[in-house]
Amino acid sequence: MNENQQTEFKELWKDEFLKHICAFANTLGGRLYIGIKFNGTIVGVKDSKKLMEDIPNKIIQMLGITVNIDSKIIEGKEIIEIHVLPVSVPISYHSRYYIRSGSTVQELHGQKLREFILKKDNITWDEIIIPTAQIGDLDINLIRRFVSKAVNANRLSVEALNEDITLSLKKLDLIKENGELTRAAILLFSNNPHKYIRTATVKIGRFGLNDADLISHDIIEGNLIDMPDKILDILRIKYLHSPISYEGIERKERLEYPEKALREAILNAIVHRDYGEQTDITIRVYNNKLVIWNSGLLISPLTVDMLKKEHPSKRRNALIANIFFRIGYIEAWGRGIILMTSVTKEAGLPELLIEEYAGGVQITFLKDAAEKVGEKVGEKDLSENQKTILKEIKKNSRITISKLSSLVGIAEKNIEKNLKILKKAGIIERIGPAKGGYWEIIN
Repeated sequence: MNENQQTEFKELWKDEFLKHICAFANTLGGRLYIGIKFNGTIVGVKDSKKLMEDIPNKIIQMLGITVNIDSKIIEGKEIIEIHVLPVSVPISYHSRYYIRSGSTVQELHGQKLREFILKKDNITWDEIIIPTAQIGDLDINLIRRFVSKAVNANRLSVEALNEDITLSLKKLDLIKENGELTRAAILLFSNNPHKYIRTATVKIGRFGLNDADLISHDIIEGNLIDMPDKILDILRIKYLHSPISYEGIERKERLEYPEKALREAILNAIVHRDYGEQTDITIRVYNNKLVIWNSGLLISPLTVDMLKKEHPSKRRNALIANIFFRIGYIEAWGRGIILMTSVTKEAGLPELLIEEYAGGVQITFLKDAAEKVGEKVGEKDLSENQKTILKEIKKNSRITISKLSSLVGIAEKNIEKNLKILKKAGIIERIGPAKGGYWEIIN
C-alpha cells in the first residue's frame, strides 16, 4: 500500500487530521488509516475501542458528515480504517476548505475557493442573482434585437418574436421565477453593466518599443452583445493597418490579421473570461504582434494542446455562452481555436501562440516573418521597432522620418532616437544632407 490521492497513513490519531477527512470529502473520497507510518510500516494503535467511538463523533460535530470506520488486523496489529465518501456540498473545517491534490492536502483561497464552491453548488458565476438589479436596468430594444437575431439563426423559435420580454428571459434562465436578475442578464442586456459588475471592461493599447512605451489606449465598456463589434470597429479604425490589394479591378482592403480569426479570439475572451476576477480583458497591439488576454485558466481537464484539436466544449459562463450561441456568434462544439488556427494559416501568418499566462489565457497573433532584415547584426540584438525601421529603409532608402513614424507607429522623436542607435552601431549610414539625401544599410 502506498499513499495517493485517496489513501493516507497516520501513525496515531490527532484532531488536526480532521482537515484530511475534510479534503477527502471535498474531492474524490478516500481512506485514512491510523496505525500505519507514512512509509507503509504497520505499527498498530492503542485504545482502538475509544478511538472508534471518539473519531466518528468529532467528524459529525466538526464536519457535519458521517464516515465508515472499522478496525482491522494486519500483521498481527490492529489498525483503524476511516472510509470517507465524496459529498456534493462544500465541507469546511474551522471555516477553511481543503481538497486533495495527489497525496497532499491543500487549502483553497480566493479564486480557487470561489470556483470550488460554485462547482459544488452546480452553478456557474453568471447564474448568481443580483438582488438590487431591476428589469428597468435592461435595454428592451437590445433584447428585441437579440431575439430577432436568434430567430434568424434558427436557434430560437419564431414565437419568441411576439413573446413577452420577461418570459423570454425566464426561459433562457436569465431571470429567476421571482423576477430576480442574474449576473448574465446584466452583463448581456444592461444599459450600464458597470453599475453592478466592475469587470465588464476591455482595454486596448498600442505599444512601441516595449510595454512601457504606451502610444495610445482605449477603454470599451457596455453590454456584452455589442462588445465584439465595438472592439473590431476600433481596431480597424485606430490600431490596425488595412493593406489595399486588387483582384482584377476589384479593390480589396484586408486587416493585417484575419478579421474572422480576430473576431473568434475576441468572442472567446468575452465568453470564457472569469468575471469574478478584478481584471479586464486586454488587447495589446505591437508592430509585430497582437496579444489578447483574459482572466481564467482553462477548465480542467482541458489543456492548451487539447485546444488545437477536437475537444469537448467547457463553459465557465453557461448563460453567457448560451446567448452567444443563440445569435450564432459561437458554436457549441469547442471549435473556436481550430477555426482561428486554420484561418490564420490560410492568411500566410505564423502559427498562433496560445498559452496559459498570469492566471488566464493568452492568444498571440504574429505578423508574417518571411522577410527578416538584420535580426542580428554583429551579435547586437535589435528591438522590434529597429527591425521594422530597417525593413522600411530597405524598401525605400529615401523614406522620411515622418513616414517611418506612421509605418512603425511611434513618435518621430523615437524614430530619431532609434536611427541614432542604428548609426552608432554601424548598421546604417546617412548619405547626403537631411533633405535630398538617403539611407544606406551598411551591414
